[in-house]
Amino acid sequence: MRLTYPSPNFGDRKGGARVELIVLHYTVLDCAASLERLCDPQAEVSAHYLIDRDGTLHVLVDEGARAWHAGAGEWGGAGDVNSRSIGIELVNSGAEPFAEPQMASLERLLADLLDRHALPPQAVIGHSDLAPDRKTDPGARFDWRRLALQGLAVWPDLTEASLPATQGGVGDVPDEAGFVADLRAFGYPEAAPQTLLAAFRLRFRPMARGPLDATDCALAAALRRFAIDGSGADA
Repeated sequence: MRLTYPSPNFGDRKGGARVELIVLHYTVLDCAASLERLCDPQAEVSAHYLIDRDGTLHVLVDEGARAWHAGAGEWGGAGDVNSRSIGIELVNSGAEPFAEPQMASLERLLADLLDRHALPPQAVIGHSDLAPDRKTDPGARFDWRRLALQGLAVWPDLTEASLPATQGGVGDVPDEAGFVADLRAFGYPEAAPQTLLAAFRLRFRPMARGPLDATDCALAAALRRFAIDGSGADA
């Protein structure tokens, strides 16, 4: 089901910016409370779309306008993500699995958006990717690999040949500088290494704990290769 629920919280895309990114969020609030907040002029927040747990798609802001969903942050070396993105809110507490009808609705929407705006799968990112020092959505329960298998996002392809990514070989200290450089090449903003590691793992290794390791480095290197020539990741 597709419903229109207009939000007054939008503006012009600055400098005539085109859509380059699609940013995924979770709401924390339930659907009714989310709609109220996203349409409250005092809150000064919005998104282009909101998807309820049952798959209902709420259209809040026209795609040609600048919704207020990303806040401070950057991706691919550029800021003002709001002016160059479409924001999608998913009704979820952040601690629960995403419902099947909701994921199916999101997949239909993403396929349509990527096609109409001529975007590659790496254009789909999380709020935590562009603002790793302050955001965690769409969170550890979100199934990024499911999207990647349909060409709606990317997932690093870890092969035996890509391990280990360390200084000097097996068992040595992982190359932190190389890890950070690889993530920056993929699009992540400048941030402390531990902040980037936390954001990277939240999306690609949500069960991983402890310090940077060879698997982290190999996956980050795969993301860099994908950003450069399209290899090294599922899409």
